[in-house]
Amino acid sequence: MPKVKFVKEKKEVEVPNGANLRQEARKAGVDVYPGIHKVLNCQGNGMCCSCRMNIKEGSDRVSKQGLWEKMWFYLNPIAFFARIGQEDNLRLSCQTTIHGDVEVESQPEFNWHGDKFWA
Repeated sequence: MPKVKFVKEKKEVEVPNGANLRQEARKAGVDVYPGIHKVLNCQGNGMCCSCRMNIKEGSDRVSKQGLWEKMWFYLNPIAFFARIGQEDNLRLSCQTTIHGDVEVESQPEFNWHGDKFWA
């Protein structure tokens, strides 16, 4: 069974192959949503972009980004700016399935001063 390591929470859980990252994080007690989004979110439909997680290791062992996920990253201005410089690793946990061992960072910080942000 694949293992998911949540970096900030210092938790590691075993999940079934093909499991949804958001659902497994919530089962493990990981705080998926920041601030007001704990109450106001899309319930895992991929529209609010508030369940973003940064795949630190194992991005090749999660599902590929689908058209729906890519579209919402461009339509949501907050998610668009959060994604700059992390295009390959920043994922919506509700749209991501796990197919191997991964290491993730929940609620990643904005990279306001990154190399690619103002370029």
